[in-house]
Amino acid sequence: MPKTTVNCPRCRQPITADIQQLFDVNEDPQAKGRLLSGAVNMALCPHCGFEGPLSTPMVYHDPDKELLLTYFPPEMALPMNEQERIIGPFIKKVTDSLPMEKRKAYLLRPQTMLTFDSMIEKILAGDGITKEMIERQRSQIKLMERLLSTVSADSRAEIIHQEEALIDEQFFGLLAQVAQASVSQDDEKAMKQFGELQDQLLTLTSIGQKIKAQSDETQEAIKALQDAGKEGLTREKLLGLIVEANSDARLSAYVSMAHSGMDYEFFTLLTSRIEAAEDEDKEKLESLREKLLDMTNKIDEMLREQMEQGRQALETVIAEPNIEEGVMKNAAAINEFFFEALKSELEKARTEGDLERSAKLNQVSEILQKLTNPPEMEFIKILLSAESEEERIKILEENPQLVTPEMVQLMGSFAAQSDSDESQPDEIKKQIQDAFSTVLRYTMKNNIAQ
Repeated sequence: MPKTTVNCPRCRQPITADIQQLFDVNEDPQAKGRLLSGAVNMALCPHCGFEGPLSTPMVYHDPDKELLLTYFPPEMALPMNEQERIIGPFIKKVTDSLPMEKRKAYLLRPQTMLTFDSMIEKILAGDGITKEMIERQRSQIKLMERLLSTVSADSRAEIIHQEEALIDEQFFGLLAQVAQASVSQDDEKAMKQFGELQDQLLTLTSIGQKIKAQSDETQEAIKALQDAGKEGLTREKLLGLIVEANSDARLSAYVSMAHSGMDYEFFTLLTSRIEAAEDEDKEKLESLREKLLDMTNKIDEMLREQMEQGRQALETVIAEPNIEEGVMKNAAAINEFFFEALKSELEKARTEGDLERSAKLNQVSEILQKLTNPPEMEFIKILLSAESEEERIKILEENPQLVTPEMVQLMGSFAAQSDSDESQPDEIKKQIQDAFSTVLRYTMKNNIAQ
């Protein structure tokens, strides 16, 4: 966003701020998220300390939803002709960026939003999120804040009992998001509060008890699969576990974690067992087969949709004149399915001898490789491969420019994760801890020298 000089809303002194007036999802897929977050067009005045939103006109465009919205803060009190003069260039820019076949009638009728909240509600409504749903989420956030500010466990329990209607899976999701922020800030007091509140919610609410039961079943399913896989998990062993599953939650956990093993051969084994069974057992197995087919079909369909989304995101990236900018603009869509689509399309382009497409896809691959393997990561790998402290010291002294605060922080995170991972072999833990200790000693020595 461009830096703009504006007057502070409180003291009227000139200040600089990041101002964005056009949010065009067609040109910038991340624009919608920024606008919905509310963290746009904010001012921080160094003169009087004011911190808050700036009053500025805004235009929002989403061609897929056929939304073209305009908002003018009421306090600006601009006449209609002045409003049209301001938004005219934005509307033209939006229209010019679209190919002719996508220039539809909605572009001729921008919808004027009287308040910023109504603009947000209109955008969310396009995603199927109603005003009632928004109000419910606001109520849930207020409830969460109230619970977190209540010290007494008994008082929290009473509030939970009174407001249980607001506590659903979405509430637990919001709680997890806020808790994650505390974890990233190393706020131990807040983390303890979240832990205590979550324990109460899991114990005292019906949805909490359901979530806890599902979690327990999933953990049991993981353990059973790990035990069965010690000498190799075969389709016969997997079928045995599934037949013995005593709940739909356990069954669902097996299907989600071992979906790849539930192929034609697996269902052939199940069919053979059905044919050999009698009466009640046969009916149970037939019912089980129907459930499994339904579950696996839903997962297959979800995977197909996600693969298609990954492919479409890839096509959007390589259609950009600047591939690197395309990658950055579509960063939110880059996931395992995007990588899978990239691999598949690259193999296809090479097979068909499409050199132009291969070059573009290779460029995407190279850009992603740089992003996912930063220099700090590669340097840490080199340090971990060293066989002695002397060798590590030598590597550090030969590459002082790579011993950055980011690299030290990243290595510290690895060391902490390794130490808490019970499945990590002790020799690997020691290797990481020794390397991290060497880095700390090296950086401390350099800091003292300076």
